[in-house]
Amino acid sequence: MAEHVDVLIIGAGLSGIGAAATLASRQPDKSYLVLEGRSASGGTWDLFRYPGVRSDSDMYTLGYRFKPWLGDKALADGASILDYVRETAREYGVEERIRYDQNVTSADWDSESSTWRVTVDEDTVYTASFLWACTGYYDYDQGFTPTFEGRERFRGEIVHPQHWPEDLEYAGKRVVVIGSGATAVTLVPAMAADAAKVTMLQRSPTYILSLPARDPIALGMRKVLPRQVAYNVTRIKNIAQASALYNVSQKQPKLVRRAIRKMTMKQLPEDYPVDVHFKPTYGPWDQRLCLVPNGDLFKAIRSGKAEVVTDTIETFTETGIQLTSGAELEADIIITATGLNLKLFGGIEATIDGKKLDAPSTMAYRGLMLSDLPNFAYTVGYTNASWTLKADLVAEFVCRVLEHMSEVGARTVVPVRQEGVSEEPFMDFEAGYVLRSIDELPKQGDIEPWKLKQSWFHDVRAIRNSKLDDGVLEFR
Repeated sequence: MAEHVDVLIIGAGLSGIGAAATLASRQPDKSYLVLEGRSASGGTWDLFRYPGVRSDSDMYTLGYRFKPWLGDKALADGASILDYVRETAREYGVEERIRYDQNVTSADWDSESSTWRVTVDEDTVYTASFLWACTGYYDYDQGFTPTFEGRERFRGEIVHPQHWPEDLEYAGKRVVVIGSGATAVTLVPAMAADAAKVTMLQRSPTYILSLPARDPIALGMRKVLPRQVAYNVTRIKNIAQASALYNVSQKQPKLVRRAIRKMTMKQLPEDYPVDVHFKPTYGPWDQRLCLVPNGDLFKAIRSGKAEVVTDTIETFTETGIQLTSGAELEADIIITATGLNLKLFGGIEATIDGKKLDAPSTMAYRGLMLSDLPNFAYTVGYTNASWTLKADLVAEFVCRVLEHMSEVGARTVVPVRQEGVSEEPFMDFEAGYVLRSIDELPKQGDIEPWKLKQSWFHDVRAIRNSKLDDGVLEFR
């Protein structure tokens, strides 16, 4: 007989543990389980093991609203973040509710019984009144690697950061890191300390902004204010700063472009070709802006241990990479920091009364539920701010919905799509991993509550404080 719970959470990463902790504290009468496909919790922060892995958002906003981040660093290393996530799981009793090595393959909604039937590896079955996908949005099994001509000819090692070998030796070796995103700008300075030379090979530049690794205001407030109060004030401060930067970037891109260029020039050697290697063709925040703690990438470049090359790849050779310009980069190790593959809801095949869900035909309600899909929620964070800011709001909203269902005696809740709402892409974001899969994703609408604002200040009102009887959510 299938094990039944009130709420079944898929994924024991940052989102899933936060969801479970919120549920445990706000809805202690609800039974729940967390199904994790891997053998360990932590999600991204357990999966990625490459040198220097760290947050690309400050921890006062990447941390949970209900659990202050007490580390000294605002941009923290991956191991510290993993400890924080697992500590949260222990403190809130979530750890004992996690079932590991549970690879969910399918989930079917049964209208007659108002339950989800969830299948794990085609043989184990769970049933739940409410299903909550906290699987992130990328494929944990395989990162994105473009086809490189001549790859098989290269005599050295080729590594994707998502699958970092524990025994990779790079001390004293020549390393080429292909890419210019958050992973690449983390890897280059981390490896430069021991490698003979690290080259960041980029097809086009990225906006890179240096921030202090420690937040002196946050550390100062801890000394004079109660822990939670100091954390809350720092959190709001950092949200406001990030939001202001994003909004100015959208409204005055030339102004922000000039400001970032000026800051970049100050951190690089005199006469460095800044406009060749650090002048993107797109506007600030059209793609995610990369943060580097204490300018470590620029320090590595100044030291001569790292360099940036902006060019395209003609072919791999036996000893490195032949560039379109005719130059050749010699390498012992090539790191393909070329991005992620999107994977909606962990690749779970969802059906309604046996009929397969066509995700692109659905519309996202407040960025956390899907039209005409009953008793289902998902957690996907912001593209322009810390992931957890949205994850916290989703968790609070789901708990409010569950409480309301109990109060009114409803067995199902479902957002019903309104007539006349125009469709727009799920994410208004130019990152490659989004553009490659945009046709496979649900849609968003052009009006609320179907429009995704990508703004925490907006969502605090629209999600945390919204009325549940909004004419769109139907409780049955």
